[in-house]
Amino acid sequence: MSGRPDYRAHEVLVAPARAYDQLWRLLVGVFVAGIVYVTLNQVFFASVYTLFGARSEILHQQMVAGSTPLAVIVFLISFGMIIPATGLAARVMHQRPLRSVLGPWPVLVAQFVRVCALLILLNVVLAILPPWGMGEGLTANLSFGPWLAILPFSILALLIQVGAEEVFFRGYVQQQLAARFQSPLIWMIVPSGLFGLLHYQPDMLGDNAMMVAVWATVFGVLMADLTARAGTLGPAIAVHLVNNVLALVFVAVPDQMSGLALYLTPFGFSDADAVRDWLLVDFAAMFVAWLAARLAIRR
Repeated sequence: MSGRPDYRAHEVLVAPARAYDQLWRLLVGVFVAGIVYVTLNQVFFASVYTLFGARSEILHQQMVAGSTPLAVIVFLISFGMIIPATGLAARVMHQRPLRSVLGPWPVLVAQFVRVCALLILLNVVLAILPPWGMGEGLTANLSFGPWLAILPFSILALLIQVGAEEVFFRGYVQQQLAARFQSPLIWMIVPSGLFGLLHYQPDMLGDNAMMVAVWATVFGVLMADLTARAGTLGPAIAVHLVNNVLALVFVAVPDQMSGLALYLTPFGFSDADAVRDWLLVDFAAMFVAWLAARLAIRR
């Protein structure tokens, strides 16, 4: 038996990209998607600020800090502008519809549900088993009642955010590269490297900025692998969603995007040593989630 990964299902996603697979088309498409995304984002925020009127400056400050549920939800929804931007680039530059980037819808939904279900079960088990806490214990953030009331909106906003990122990175960019280059070293690593680069934020993350960027790059590679095994974006969206729900809705870092969280960690990004220790835990958790997702989509 060959030890090579079984990426035959990837052909479902790559085949529609082959008709117009020139590299220049992808580069122009990425540029077009970026311009359209920025434009739509400006329109989105202008509409939100107009709606809030005199309170718009307060909302803007809250979004920068990520300090309130509404501010975080609005910020996350803004990522959704990536989806029409990517769809336009795919249509104009490659003559392919957005649905071809996602994969067969019934299969996508089934895989998404299976992966989510297994990851939820896995995280419940991990929460029950020792060790508990994060060293000094967690700090309460939102009261349980309000947190539970906004939970559906929090999850929906995160689904929009992670879905948009997967559509662009593991969808459009990965598929167009795979149509042009046979080697996974190219179509897995290039989009993942770009994904990691966009997570490099030294002003916010300080000494751990590079480690976070490496984490995001490795995460991208694992999601690229899942997508190639599954033939849809469903599993990657599911893993990304569960990861972000855990990191933003259940337990968040107090100095970044904490507005939706039930609890806060006992340390912030300014505590470089503590963040580094838990990033190592996150690396392990990421690999476990990837293996669980592979199990969930096994035919």
